[in-house]
Amino acid sequence: MTDDIELTLTATPGPAAVATVTGEIDLHTAPGLRTRALELIDQGHRHLILDLSGVGFCDSAGLSALIGIWHGAQGAGGSLALAAVPDRLMRMLTLTGVDSLLPHYPSIADALSARQGAPDAA
Repeated sequence: MTDDIELTLTATPGPAAVATVTGEIDLHTAPGLRTRALELIDQGHRHLILDLSGVGFCDSAGLSALIGIWHGAQGAGGSLALAAVPDRLMRMLTLTGVDSLLPHYPSIADALSARQGAPDAA
């Protein structure tokens, strides 16, 4: 495990923003991920899509951070979606039932497409 995690924001047309997560989400990095994602939401990116394709590992602290980000987005009147979730993390989401809470898509394009169909997408 490392203490490094990277969150890179990509501007997108419309109200959604894509943030690419790279690294391991664990006890040491999860608080920073949560803080940075909530800052993006506070900056007006209410509808956040997390690209998790670059995540090599995620433990229960990481899962808790994802739920915390979802709560923050909901509190701001927004949403959180996950894209390109690695198989191992997807199994954890499914096993814990969190997959029913957090929308997840095979790709960023799929997540953006679903977001465009949302009621406040215009």
